[in-house]
Amino acid sequence: MKGAPTGKTSKSKRGTGTDWNRLGRMSDARIRKGIEANPDVLATDEEFWKNARVVWPSRKAVVTMRLDSDLLEWFRQQRGYQTRINAILRAYMNAHAPGVGR
Repeated sequence: MKGAPTGKTSKSKRGTGTDWNRLGRMSDARIRKGIEANPDVLATDEEFWKNARVVWPSRKAVVTMRLDSDLLEWFRQQRGYQTRINAILRAYMNAHAPGVGR
């Protein structure tokens, strides 16, 4: 039935699928309990933040480049493929920059 609640959140093209209204109704204690139950969450302390700095993302340039079609198809299987390609190229650049990683 169209419009029937399914319990799933809709994902917009740029969204995360987070149900912000539901989250807004949750108590701080319930949110903390959920965070503590997540094995991937690591606690941070003052030492962790001591050398933290804000890093603004650099502007992106629009480019046209030729890639093998199977390579592009493989990357496009997941959301954020352009960001992932950018990260891979940056890691390669950093690994091959003079004085870095050698």
